[in-house]
Amino acid sequence: MASLSIPLSPKVFSGLQLPAKCVRPTPRELQSPFKIRCSSIEDGFRSVESFTQFEELRSVACGVLAVWALTAASPVIAANQRLPPLSTEPNRCERAFVGNTIGQANGVYDKPLDLRFCDYTNEKSNLKGKSLAAALMSDAKFDGADMTEVVMSKAYAVGASFKGTDFSNAVLDRVNFAKANLQGAMFKNTVLSGSTFEEAQLQDAGFEDTIIGYIDLQKLCTNKTINDEGRVNLGCR
Repeated sequence: MASLSIPLSPKVFSGLQLPAKCVRPTPRELQSPFKIRCSSIEDGFRSVESFTQFEELRSVACGVLAVWALTAASPVIAANQRLPPLSTEPNRCERAFVGNTIGQANGVYDKPLDLRFCDYTNEKSNLKGKSLAAALMSDAKFDGADMTEVVMSKAYAVGASFKGTDFSNAVLDRVNFAKANLQGAMFKNTVLSGSTFEEAQLQDAGFEDTIIGYIDLQKLCTNKTINDEGRVNLGCR
């Protein structure tokens, strides 16, 4: 049962006529968080919910809970946000060869895909076409790997190494590549919508037929490590 603690002012209850079954909170109780539940489980709550003021308050609370639940199920690692502890699962690196099986586009998963510090150098077969949505990939090595047709929506690849990695026909939607080494990486016919490359190394990276939005393109073109050929393929001005 999901619940949300919200501090309420005594004014909330000042004009509210509570039925006999309900107990009006004391001023002291109102100073502490008051829990509102998103389902009616007690007769008292059912009675109170019939009043407009409480119903509106409950709707706001449940809306906040819904946003919280969606965020928890589909995380996007924001700047300066603390990452979860490194997984202690013995075969966590091998899980990349299976990938995620649900929510590819939205980065939803039933279990976190923690690939941090894993080494997939020159991996030519086990990563191709896999779904690595919302994967934690910081400080991992994918140098020379075949990652064609992979789905990495909302992946966190800060500081990872992708030197010479083939991302042809892949979906790299909203991936954080900040400070990643992407020298010589191939992005042929690759979706790069919403992905960020702050301080990434993109020397000799190929961008033939890359699919990217105008705003994202403008940001990518500010990266000075992209060579002349790459800038021409991207259409940088």
